[in-house]
Amino acid sequence: MTHNFGRVRHFKVHAWHVENHHARLLEEASFEAAAVAYLECFDLSTSLENDREVRVIVQDVGTGHQHCFKVDLDSGETAPGG
Repeated sequence: MTHNFGRVRHFKVHAWHVENHHARLLEEASFEAAAVAYLECFDLSTSLENDREVRVIVQDVGTGHQHCFKVDLDSGETAPGG
């Protein structure tokens, strides 16, 4: 993956279990930074009741490319969302 650190890009981000029309538009330098920024403001009340794992879909608005990240809310561990 090519990183263009310092260059701000526009991303559309939403949690897997939240409908796409509830996505947030964020300006960040990378897919990973956009996922972290989204989760920093993530409303845990919208999370599934007993599920402490959130899948986050991040789409580059300019290119349409997207990545999925799976984040364990207890440990903070992140993995590809598949």
